Parts: sequence; structure tokens; C-alpha cells
Amino acid sequence: MSALARWFRANGYEVSGYDKTATPLTEKLTAEGIAIHYEDAVENIPLVVRQNRAQTLVVLTPAIPKDHQEWAWLREQGYDIQKRSQVLGLLTQGRPTIAVAGTHGKTTTSSMVAHLLHHAGVPCAAFLGGISVNLGSNLLLPSEAIKNEELKINNSLTATEGLAADSEQPTTNNEQLATNIPVVVEADEYDRSFLTLFPTVAIVTSTDADHLDIYGHKEALVESFRQFVGQIQPGGTLIINHTADPSVAAAAPAGVRVIRYGLSPEEGPELYATNITAQGHQFHFALHGPQGTTDGLVLSVPGYHNVENMLAAACVAQFYGLSPEQLRTAVAAYQGVKRRFEFILTAGTAAAPKVYVDDYAHHPREIEAFLRSVRALYPGRRLRVIFQPHLFSRTRDFAPGFAESLSIADEVVLLDIYPARELPMPGVTSELILSQITAPVKSLQTKEEILQNAETNLNFDVLATVGAGDIDQLVPRLKNILEIRWNGAEA
Repeated sequence: MSALARWFRANGYEVSGYDKTATPLTEKLTAEGIAIHYEDAVENIPLVVRQNRAQTLVVLTPAIPKDHQEWAWLREQGYDIQKRSQVLGLLTQGRPTIAVAGTHGKTTTSSMVAHLLHHAGVPCAAFLGGISVNLGSNLLLPSEAIKNEELKINNSLTATEGLAADSEQPTTNNEQLATNIPVVVEADEYDRSFLTLFPTVAIVTSTDADHLDIYGHKEALVESFRQFVGQIQPGGTLIINHTADPSVAAAAPAGVRVIRYGLSPEEGPELYATNITAQGHQFHFALHGPQGTTDGLVLSVPGYHNVENMLAAACVAQFYGLSPEQLRTAVAAYQGVKRRFEFILTAGTAAAPKVYVDDYAHHPREIEAFLRSVRALYPGRRLRVIFQPHLFSRTRDFAPGFAESLSIADEVVLLDIYPARELPMPGVTSELILSQITAPVKSLQTKEEILQNAETNLNFDVLATVGAGDIDQLVPRLKNILEIRWNGAEA
């Protein structure tokens, strides 16, 4: 939502919006001159919107609850309301589109594609689902005015997790997105949103079961991926993870090139890595694929899953002409996405490290990949994980998987479920996960209890906060506590 809002504002539209809670992102957008409100009340909708129905576009995320008062009023008043995905489809229509889909890995992979092309000087645009550390934004426009820097006040925009309203009707005929410039898009499977896209190149990172509150069962989810792949443009390319359901690749239209990727040649893909080694916070590897071999790649964002993500992104970059040396330089310069394996604090020594890392993982497979990578980086070190489950439905559907993946840690602390758009479900609490965790130490705590325990109980070497809700609000406070405690211990 915020990337779209930023695009509208950068193109001269007046943008305003609603979100459920204030976050670092909304605070940043407010600092850029955006009016964002956090109380669901019709009177909070800006006057310019209420007085200009014909000149207003309302962009809606499916995360908005059905009982939202402002949404109801806007519907009753006959405003033009379009889903985020519909607007994204409109903006990419007729343009070469690189769409990255998958139940996990799509934010990181799409940010990698955008970074590699941008770093090598390939003009491109990008609408990302997270804040790229390199770009300082989730929006990339191929304009020299905003290249390599964050948007300034005169190009500011508004973004929300909820509604974004614009005071003029948008057009897609704009200089920021010329029709020959590729657009990198995070293609979201939630609510079948990605079916508004007709990509030239599609990446599918995973088809694991998720969003069963929408799809009901995995086969319906897989069917949506088949439909998405079926919309790839003639002569286009599908780059698909070897673990994806085989029927998805089979759904590619005739004439679409299909490239499978995975971590090792033993898994049978055409695109794979060899010589993967973890050195400090870096992963070193060589890429082998349809464009040949590129060795000496160094990825500073750790994790075997991130090596796999980079394989797909690098393949796209090679299609756009990046040489092996350009690829090495661009991969080495990649700094990741906020809240994706983000190192918050490091202390101690090489022999006895103290580390705090934060990650957005909210699916059992994501958590497993993240924690196994943490274990690979810090073998033998005591690991405490603080996890906030996201959605009652996801907790209900995947409680055993969450428990199994979290049990990789030495100690697990659970927060209550973050409801997002959902109402409570009888019998569905964090206790469902807690009761099945086999880690030696486990507990259910409030945010305040977590902060208090961080002051007194430092029986860990590596701390990880994990989840997609508002657990990120703990990050700066935990960082402050640990800076004092760890630095004091070292002194």
C-alpha cells in the first residue's frame, strides 16, 4: 500500500490514509508531509476527499476488516474503490513486468531483483512489499530526481496499511513509468491479488500452504498459482523453485521458458549454487544456470534461503545483461530488507558473540529456514526466540508446524496472537503452539514482561524477534536494554 501511495504522491497527487497503529513507516511518511490517521472515524477522512468524490480514488487493502466504518461510508457514498492489486495491475499494464510470487520469499527476492538492476544502471521501477535498505524505500522510480536517495518532501507521499485516498483520478501515461522500462512487482497471492498481473518474467518462490482462511485448502491455493503462471506473456519466462507444486510449472503457456532453481544440483534444477559457505555474517557461493557460471558471489544478508532467493534474482539480472563482474559487485552491495534477517545489535567477540537479529517470518517454513541459518552462523550458541503469532486462522491451521520450527531454539517466548484483520476464534490462542513446543525452556509473556526479563535474564547468546504483527515495536527498546547490558558486561 505504501509503495502505491508513494507513487501517486511522487506523480503529484494528494494522498491521505488510515492505518490501525503507528509504525516507523507511517511516522516516516508523516514526516514527509503525509496526513495519516489511526482512529476509524468518518470525520477523520480529510475534507478534500469528502468534498471531491468524483476526483477521488480509494485504494483498499484486503487486510481492512469488513466492519471498518470509513470503508462503509465510502462505499455508501459511491466512491471509486479499487483493491491495491487492481491499481497495481493498472500501473503495470502494457509494461514489461517482473512479478515475484510465493507464499514466502517474495519480498526479499523482488527487492534483490530491483537492487541488482538498479545497481548496474538498468532503468527500472519497483513496487516492493518491504523497505529496501539500499533504496531506503519500498518504491523505486527510474527518475534521476529520486535515484539513489529517499524521496524528499517535495516528492512525498502517503502510505497506510489501510485506505489511501487520492484527490485526482490517476492515469498510467506518465514519464515515471515509460512503457519500455521493466517494473519489478511483489505479486501477492493473498485474496488472489496477483491475478491482476500479466508478467513478462515471473518468479515463484514457494507454493506452501498459507492463507487458508481465504483458500480453504491447499489445492485452491495451488490453483491460483497455476492461474498466475498461465498469465505470463507469450515468449516470457517462469523461474520457479524446485519445491513448488509440479502442476504450477506445467501451467505455463506454450512458448514460456521454464527454469527451475534450488540450492544444489542434487535437487535437479537448472539454476543452482555450489561451494556455499558461511563466513561471519556472509554467505559465499557460486551460481550455475542457463547463462553459465558466476563464482565468487558474496551475500552479506545471511541465510541459505537468501542464497536461494538470490539465485532467482540473479538469473533475471543476467537476462537484462549483467556481466559476471557486475553481478558480483551488485550482490556484494545488497543490504537486504528491513525486518528480513536484520541484524539489530552485535557485541562480544568472534569466539563468544552476542547477537540480536529481527525477522518478519510468520509461516512455519520461514521460521525453520531463518532459525537453521542462525544456527549455521552461530553453532553451539544459546538461542532465545521471541515469536508473535500472526492471525488466529494461521495459528489454528499451522500450530504443529510453528511448534516444530520454533523448537530449533533453546528457549522460546510467545506473545499473544496478533489479530490483524481477524476477530478472536474460540479455543485459538498462543497456547496451541506453546503446548507442542519441545524446546528446553518455553513461556508465554506480555511485551512488558519480555522487556523486564531482558533486564535481568541474559541467559542467551543470540536473541531473535520473529513475527509479522507489531512485535517490531519491541525492537528499539530491546536494543537499548541489550546495548547497556552487553556493553556493561564487556566493560
